Amino acid sequence: MRGRWLKGYALVVYLFLYAPIGLIVLISFSSGRQASSFTGFSLQWYGTAFSNRFMVEALVNSLSIAFTSATLAALMGTATALALQRVSGWKRRLYDLLIYVSLMVPGIVIGISTLIAIATVRDAVNPLLQDLWAGAPGIDLGWGSIVAAHTLFNMALVIVIVRARIAGMDASLIEASADLYATPWGTFRQVTLPLIMPAIVAGFLLSFTFSFDDYVVASFVNGREVTLPLYVFASIRRGVTPEINAIATSVLAVTLTLLIIAQVLLRRAPKGRAAATA
Repeated sequence: MRGRWLKGYALVVYLFLYAPIGLIVLISFSSGRQASSFTGFSLQWYGTAFSNRFMVEALVNSLSIAFTSATLAALMGTATALALQRVSGWKRRLYDLLIYVSLMVPGIVIGISTLIAIATVRDAVNPLLQDLWAGAPGIDLGWGSIVAAHTLFNMALVIVIVRARIAGMDASLIEASADLYATPWGTFRQVTLPLIMPAIVAGFLLSFTFSFDDYVVASFVNGREVTLPLYVFASIRRGVTPEINAIATSVLAVTLTLLIIAQVLLRRAPKGRAAATA
């Protein structure tokens, strides 16, 4: 009986979480103009959404910001994870604490702190730039500030993923490479990098997803740039339409696809031992 009650409770929780999402997906294929009823199957609202110039511009902004921030987070996060393998003792524990704290800090705190930091640096640096070179582009809120903020909170995620992969890596492969007179760069390029590449790609995909879907941080540092979540939220203020449902369903499909790919990559077993045996 206890097991049945727990299964029933879990079913109710999952229905509460996913039934509204399923309803949005269903109504996005409706032929009617009401956002709360299904009157017949149609793809017209997807055509309407992707013919909307403002929505397309917001989508392009979100894609470029997500790709840039995910790339920077993957590169810098991987480099940090590799460097932390050489740190031990209290310094290692301190770095671990800072990494996990950055993952637990609410998005609104990151947005406010990033806004204050950029405003402070802008007020101090821009006058100096103008004195050195009249007409020089200064620091301001916009595309670059969103990329910087997303890169910072995505780096911690990449560090955790890559370090977990490094911890499960066969250290004898590194030693064998050194015994065969490989240079440190050669060992990294031919042994370490192929083993941790699935984790790097998974970290990139998860960072892309979080950046693409982010609203809270972007709303503080966007300046005049409009990302897709900001556009959707502004549109909802005027009322929910089937077009918004179509946009939400498209974003959901992209997000789930990237998350599934990331999970598949993280579950792949390192092939270094089999390669060494061969």
